[in-house]
Amino acid sequence: MPDARVQAAIDNWAPRFTTQGVDYNDFARTTRAIERWDQWLDAWCATGDVHAQLAREAETQGRSLSAGEAWVRAALCYHFAKFVWMVDMAKYRAAADKAVMSLYAAHKHLDPSAERLEIPFEGTTMVANLRRPAGSDRPPLVLLLPGLDSTKEEFFNWENVFLQRGMATVSLDGPGQGETGYATHIHPDYEVAVAALLDALEGRPDLDLNRVGAVGVSMGGYYAPRAAAFEPRIKAVAPIGGPFNFGQCWEQLPPLTRETFVHHSGSKDEAEGRAKALQLDLDGVAQRIKQPMLVVFGKLDRLIPWQQAEHLAAAAPNAELVMYPDGNHVCNNIPYKYRPLVSDWIKEQLAHVG
Repeated sequence: MPDARVQAAIDNWAPRFTTQGVDYNDFARTTRAIERWDQWLDAWCATGDVHAQLAREAETQGRSLSAGEAWVRAALCYHFAKFVWMVDMAKYRAAADKAVMSLYAAHKHLDPSAERLEIPFEGTTMVANLRRPAGSDRPPLVLLLPGLDSTKEEFFNWENVFLQRGMATVSLDGPGQGETGYATHIHPDYEVAVAALLDALEGRPDLDLNRVGAVGVSMGGYYAPRAAAFEPRIKAVAPIGGPFNFGQCWEQLPPLTRETFVHHSGSKDEAEGRAKALQLDLDGVAQRIKQPMLVVFGKLDRLIPWQQAEHLAAAAPNAELVMYPDGNHVCNNIPYKYRPLVSDWIKEQLAHVG
């Protein structure tokens, strides 16, 4: 019988795993063998090792496509091994490093033009992955902003949704996220990270920086509107499953999520974490968002109350709310509904930018 934390991870995030590309059979087989939360990381790393070995075997046989696909699966397993696992930070870092290296191995086979960006930021380095669609010399750009426990290594298949529609993508590890989070903590003013990223891309002839959109998932659904409010280079924004005020959601968040926020915000305990969560507040900010905004939410969300999305859509002057009655957190149980909607909407909005 799995303990409460293992069961919470399964209950709250199972659709997210499979939507992002984890094979359902891997999910069922791996989680079925886990009884205690301290076993989670090792179990998922073992599954990741299976795919990494398959990738290496495919490489030795010259089967590039199979190798790349296996490396993506490995990256996802290593990422989800540590995503909300705050038990042993040395093992957390080792799994994160495996996820990073696996994804770059996948890029070599599946998208050799993909670039790792290293951006100076507040005395350290911010990291992002840039990918461009085939057959387009100067495509529009979509910023893909992760949430509390997601990183750029989770987004390969999400990026493909936009690439297939002729848009370039940048998946950003911002403050307190992924590789950038090793030397930074969560910033309520996430727009400073977005501005640094756009400044670094300025002048590139292979991107149309007059047509930039931003899409954020979960806590990235706070970061994307926040960035749009202060960054006029963003022309359209789509938050998915995000909070209006993260601190107001604190009591109903799973303990794993609260522990993860405490860590990534640099808080000493849960009380300080809750105080910092209250700083992630769009009150007085949403009213500044003049760009078109598509707010997407699932009414069955167990982490963020659906009323938070209604509050955001009502506060922003040019917002549209799509509330799926059957959607869970980030609507990951209905990706076939929200992903085409968001990507097509962003494409259409950027096409209209003069």
